[in-house]
Amino acid sequence: MYSFSRKELIDILKDNSLNDWLFSFADKVRRENVGDEVHLRGLIEFSNICKCQCNYCGLRSPNKNIERYRIAPDDIIFYAQKAVEMGYKTIVLQSGEDEFYSCDVMCEIIKGIKNFDCALTLSIGERSFEDYKAFKDCGADRYLIRIETTDRELYKKMHPYMDFDNRVRCLKDLKTLGYEVGTGCLVGLPEQTLESLADDVLFFKEIDADMIGIGPFIAHPQTPLKDSANGNFILALKVMALTRILLKTINIPATTAMETLNPNGRIIALQSGANVVMPNVTLQNFSSKYEIYPDKSSLSDRDEAECIIKSIGRTISKGYGFRSNS
Repeated sequence: MYSFSRKELIDILKDNSLNDWLFSFADKVRRENVGDEVHLRGLIEFSNICKCQCNYCGLRSPNKNIERYRIAPDDIIFYAQKAVEMGYKTIVLQSGEDEFYSCDVMCEIIKGIKNFDCALTLSIGERSFEDYKAFKDCGADRYLIRIETTDRELYKKMHPYMDFDNRVRCLKDLKTLGYEVGTGCLVGLPEQTLESLADDVLFFKEIDADMIGIGPFIAHPQTPLKDSANGNFILALKVMALTRILLKTINIPATTAMETLNPNGRIIALQSGANVVMPNVTLQNFSSKYEIYPDKSSLSDRDEAECIIKSIGRTISKGYGFRSNS
């Protein structure tokens, strides 16, 4: 078991002379613990309507310069079926916090998708324990809810009208209910420090998360942070690599934001600890409107994803992509 103290994490984040060693070490830990298989997950972004006002997100409710949409439940199930027929073993349902999709509506969607041969991940925000239990009882396998930052003061500034403790409560409830739990952080938020990024990594370890998504902050022109500098690709990669080393058996996606800042970001992430790629299987006329940040790089072709993965000597997993027990 590899371990770093908080001070060691901060020192590594500060020292770019260690980068080659860090990325190589993370890749070695990945290879030894989860192997060379890459899990493909079919992503369906089914609604860009959101009641929240997160200062970094283009879906925030005050943004009037976005064409809103929501996909009908039967169509979501249909798209999931088509994705499974294409070979995807995991479907990821992601949306803004859209109250149209009540507990009952989501349960019908979950049950419909679980008729197919696949695992199911939900990423639909903060819900009650009762809702989470109902989703689990209907067959949901995983749930992703990113903490974004564990710095309470920064969290408060970035998330008007939201509660850090409730966010943590959601993660704990999901663990209690037996989900595979995913979380993650944004790297490069205004006023974020290397110390708080080290705390993020230690938080992931503390809650024993099963999936971690890490990406650089990218400023959206229709948000209060429109004039802020984008996050740093290399720093985001370093946070991801450290996360792999400390949580050796988890699943880590090569995030879209990495590719948005660096044309080879996805490949570089896969060579620095990542083992998941999430092609977007949402219809293009919807996915183009799911603009959390501008100029979002979107991988939508499964064959293209396979070519990328095989080009670096990796293989496509034929399993359901649960956390490795090694």
